[in-house]
Amino acid sequence: MKKSLILVAAVVLPMTLQACQSGPSQRVLIGTAAGAIAGAGLGTIAGGDDKRNAAIGAVVGGIAGAAVGGYMDEQQRKLEEATAGTGIEVDRVGDQIQLTMPSNVTFSVNSATIQPGFFAALDDVSATLVQYDDTSVDIVGHASSDGDDAYNMTLSQQRAQSVRSYLISKGTQSVRINAIGMGETQPIADNATAEGRAANRRVEILLTPIVAQ
Repeated sequence: MKKSLILVAAVVLPMTLQACQSGPSQRVLIGTAAGAIAGAGLGTIAGGDDKRNAAIGAVVGGIAGAAVGGYMDEQQRKLEEATAGTGIEVDRVGDQIQLTMPSNVTFSVNSATIQPGFFAALDDVSATLVQYDDTSVDIVGHASSDGDDAYNMTLSQQRAQSVRSYLISKGTQSVRINAIGMGETQPIADNATAEGRAANRRVEILLTPIVAQ
């Protein structure tokens, strides 16, 4: 496992959040997505919204429970190959995969427009998501503490939405993808340093298996 997996484990909520009975495989949500559920009121990330899970399941069908681990193993390998050398981190906890995209390679300062140089990496991610379509896709935008709280929240939402729109344009079904902005509420590094603020300005993609009911 990468060193970054330690970081992901460290930010899991002390209070373990379980997916709903009809949610994706009843696994524990990882990283900041777990915090996003708490912050958004349990209805946003797949696993916390029965209606969304049912809508995704109606389109993709879902994975037989016994096959989930192998399915996510294959998807993880594909994503690691696709993102090698791009700056995207791929982490795994249980049956979930989290991709962390630093904003310095995805967006210009104060912009929600994806930088053209990052299109190729997102194209490779999208191709994997299209191939492995029995997963929900939650995109979570984050900001550093620079600037106004409300501005940071809006910018993080816009950046998450930009990634969502791009993935849809490349073939990922829209029903699978949710985008949410968390502003500066979930730092993973010290905002007192330039390096920490840069790390906090990021977009994460959380992939959760949809289990056939």
